[in-house]
Amino acid sequence: MEHLSKMMFDTANDAFEYYYNEIKFNGIKFDDTKALFNQGFYINQPQNNLINSNIRNWNLNYAMYEWAWYLNANPNANEIAKRGKIWLDHMDVNGNVNSNYGYQWSQKNQLQNIINKLKNKSDTRQAWITIYDGKQIDDSTATDNGYQTDTPCTLNIGFSIINDNLCMSVLMRSNDLWFGFCNDQFCFSNLQQEVANELNLNVGWYYHYAHNLHLYENKL
Repeated sequence: MEHLSKMMFDTANDAFEYYYNEIKFNGIKFDDTKALFNQGFYINQPQNNLINSNIRNWNLNYAMYEWAWYLNANPNANEIAKRGKIWLDHMDVNGNVNSNYGYQWSQKNQLQNIINKLKNKSDTRQAWITIYDGKQIDDSTATDNGYQTDTPCTLNIGFSIINDNLCMSVLMRSNDLWFGFCNDQFCFSNLQQEVANELNLNVGWYYHYAHNLHLYENKL
């Protein structure tokens, strides 16, 4: 199934359960996954960000730890790798990764800059954070070795104030539904709430787009 999807869900769990079945039955084989391409969907209640599906024994404590790690903006993954071994495959020789999103949005004060833009002009179209940057592939500013060991899955995070609600869009080059989406949406929706609090606004919709939304074969 290769088409641009514009689905709408109330909660993240609703999105997870729908796409688990869509990928399982309609995904195409791609590398060692089954995948759907160009999937975009809205979550109308992003604060309802817990994954409680019987399909997935999701670990809230781990997700909260990952969120705290992002808030700390420290790219070193030695501690979190004790809780999530997946990070061991992405660490450089110093234990750093590029996929600490808090580290990324703190670079050059990206997050504070977009908050300031929204404060100064509520209808700005420039309130965007860049996470993945192809220009850093061979650049030592992307931790210590460019993207040789860890290439961020998220491209951009954007914010818009619509009808006095803070709405957010997340664009991803690649998104594993099982680990990536479940934990990413938890952290990103928490970020949306944090920015809304800074602006004294309510939270609006969350739009999630993945060029490649997939499940590894051992999760099917």
